[in-house]
Amino acid sequence: MAEQIQAINFSRTNLIYAILPSFQSHWVYKLVLVLIGSLLLTLSAKIQVPFYPVPMTMQTCVLLIISMTLGSKLASLTVLLYLVEGALGLPVFAGTPLKGLGLEYILGPTGGYLLGFFLASCIVGHLADNGFDRTFFRAFIAMLIGTILIFLCGYVWLSGFIGLEKAMQFGVLPFFWSELFKIGLATAALPICWNIVGRKT
Repeated sequence: MAEQIQAINFSRTNLIYAILPSFQSHWVYKLVLVLIGSLLLTLSAKIQVPFYPVPMTMQTCVLLIISMTLGSKLASLTVLLYLVEGALGLPVFAGTPLKGLGLEYILGPTGGYLLGFFLASCIVGHLADNGFDRTFFRAFIAMLIGTILIFLCGYVWLSGFIGLEKAMQFGVLPFFWSELFKIGLATAALPICWNIVGRKT
């Protein structure tokens, strides 16, 4: 395993391939990563963590880590699979099935956040492809951009249902501190993992 890791060009690879070099060589392994990622997104949407001023899920944190770990192609495929699962009526989204299923949920008030998930996976994954997951500062910038994208899409979409002021009041501001906390967690995780992997080479 150490020899395989040493053979990788660390400046041009994603974290998942530095940890599991063999996964870069076959599409079946990549499919497994996408399926696991979509499962993690589902689980993180269902688990609520007490936080001020409102309880939070860890879904945006998981999304950002997936995007930084897998890179743009696999991360965007992961989110796309997750959205397709939801569109087909599987209870993968936060609040489902109580808040609706399928397209009813996607086209509902929180649908913009789901669009933001996909855009964030593409952009944050692209930044990871270009080495933004290697240092704390650059990882923080990538995570911040991803979070802003998610909430910008969510805010614009939600404002179409309840207006700009209420969308900010209920769809953005209550989550400020929890998102900052999750950005901090995700920011710390990636450079630490790279440091660990680097020490094993």
